[in-house]
Amino acid sequence: MRWLLLAATLLSWFLCSTRHSPGAMAWWLVLGLAGAIATTLAFVQARIEANARPEPSIELMRKPQRQRPPQG
Repeated sequence: MRWLLLAATLLSWFLCSTRHSPGAMAWWLVLGLAGAIATTLAFVQARIEANARPEPSIELMRKPQRQRPPQG
């Protein structure tokens, strides 16, 4: 998905630079800026997910509670 966002962003910048009317240029520029932000966030999310530790399941968290001897 992030590669599609990157391709769409680059395409919108290319279309922005080839338009002759100011309205079309502004439209493609706005789409390019929004795409740049979305692409950056997508790459950051992929980087964070690659380095994050997996969350323990709820069952693994409950096992130590069940194995404790009763206090008192």
